[in-house]
Amino acid sequence: YEFTMGATGDKVKARYTYVYVYENNQWKIAHHHSSVMPEGIDIAKSITEDEVRGLFQLWNSALDTLDSDAVAKRYAKEGVLLPTVSDVPRTDYDTIKDYFDAFLLKKPQGVILESNVMIGTNWCQDAGIYEFTMGATGDKVKARYTYVYVYENNQWKIAHHHSSVMPEGIDIAKSITEDEVRGLFQLWNSALDTLDSDAVAKRYAKEGVLLPTVSDVPRTDYDTIKDYFDAFLLKKPQGVILESNVMIGTNWCQDAGIYEFTMGA
Repeated sequence: YEFTMGATGDKVKARYTYVYVYENNQWKIAHHHSSVMPEGIDIAKSITEDEVRGLFQLWNSALDTLDSDAVAKRYAKEGVLLPTVSDVPRTDYDTIKDYFDAFLLKKPQGVILESNVMIGTNWCQDAGIYEFTMGATGDKVKARYTYVYVYENNQWKIAHHHSSVMPEGIDIAKSITEDEVRGLFQLWNSALDTLDSDAVAKRYAKEGVLLPTVSDVPRTDYDTIKDYFDAFLLKKPQGVILESNVMIGTNWCQDAGIYEFTMGA
């Protein structure tokens, strides 16, 4: 069964057993066992699309304080920031704060121009285009963004933030269909089939980030991505997509869902 907590909107799914006995001309509960679902998400924090978009304002308001500590604390414990004006991935509090130590000198304030929201169980995503006005100079910078939020310690925090300036010559866009996006998985899957970690690692962009299945270490460059596949390919994995959700933008696309691997070894 599932309970909705009217006071908070939280949902709790649980397993139950009732044993009833007939007593004093009534059916009464003789045994009642209730336990939350095993590992998996047993308590889901509800959120609407408008509330997801509103999470940006929490981050934007932190920018307005010009306090890098306040901004860095908007990120989850294992949050990753791929920032607009640095080629160094930031994967912990100290490196995220270091980025904003410099960026806040520009006195940036952002506004979302285009937003696309996805919502899951205790996670949500907002991806689109935003524009910053730099209060220190008056300059404006338009960029593409992705925020992935997770519900951590009773707050929505940023687990992944990728920001990149709009490519020059935006009038030339590489078109791609949803089926073609799904087909890109097969290029990666075929690289797995070679059992060559170099071939797999070369499927990732120069600033690509891999948060792998069987390692708790973020891989943020060619060497660390290749190192992961050195070990993983010993299992001779081959994957198949079970559920796919595609988003397409200008010279970017996303495929998110569920896949399954068969380990040939």
